[in-house]
Amino acid sequence: MAQQCSSPLTRLSRFRRVESSFLEIDRIAQWALLVWAGVSEVSRSRLRCEGGFRILTFGDSLTFQGPQGIVSARDGRLFPQVVAQQISEACQRDVIVDLSAREGWTARDAWWALTKDPIVFSEYLPRADAVLLCVGGMDQLPAVIPTYLRDSMPYIRSGSLRRKVRRAYRNSAPFIVAKTGGLMRQLPQQATDRYLTRIVQAVRAIRGDIPILAMTPSPYGGDTYPSQKFHLAARAAMLSWSATEGVHAVDIENIVSQSRELGESNPDGMHWGWATHQAVGQELAAVLGREVRCRD
Repeated sequence: MAQQCSSPLTRLSRFRRVESSFLEIDRIAQWALLVWAGVSEVSRSRLRCEGGFRILTFGDSLTFQGPQGIVSARDGRLFPQVVAQQISEACQRDVIVDLSAREGWTARDAWWALTKDPIVFSEYLPRADAVLLCVGGMDQLPAVIPTYLRDSMPYIRSGSLRRKVRRAYRNSAPFIVAKTGGLMRQLPQQATDRYLTRIVQAVRAIRGDIPILAMTPSPYGGDTYPSQKFHLAARAAMLSWSATEGVHAVDIENIVSQSRELGESNPDGMHWGWATHQAVGQELAAVLGREVRCRD
């Protein structure tokens, strides 16, 4: 691995684009300098040496759910753990996944985790040897109301009114999606691209040119989201974004589609069977393995 010696501000200047003011480079620079100042050089060296090779992974529920539901995040059948196992066997060293994920997370949530969660920005990131961006699948899903309205439901009082509103939403949303194909995405494509770019620039500001991998949004189905109106465009956008940002995006379209056709997925239509986790993990590991060998 190349030594990460330059300051975050110096590294960040390489990714500055005059035409991309919406990326808020100055804000990222301020955040990177604060993290850099808060984690001493001794601490950075210690964090990088602890526990072997570390893969910082941002994800949604695909990173901790299988064909029957939620499992331990350390379950070896999950695709991030498959990646770790494959890299460990190839490199003959311990590989550990540092997972930051939650059900329903979009690229925006991953950005918030990177910049607001002290465990992520002060522990996981300084010791990361690679980053997996396993978000974007939720961003593409069809929505009937804006995110800020949906996410405000848990704050409705009283409890009885909150339950009525949630029940009405859950009963009506699939019907509206089926009739319209979805009035909007969960997160607009422009916002998805913007937050993914911020993450990449922030990681490079702190950790230099460590490998960063992404994957295309997963095909899906089921009663909750009975429309794939935005899926093909989302897949194309991820491949285009990754080429622009110099991030290798693994295309999982055929792997997941074949598994769904064989009936191996979770009955909810959203989550994968174990064979899919294995195949996706192997594909990601093959790409990451090449990246790691090129940088040794």
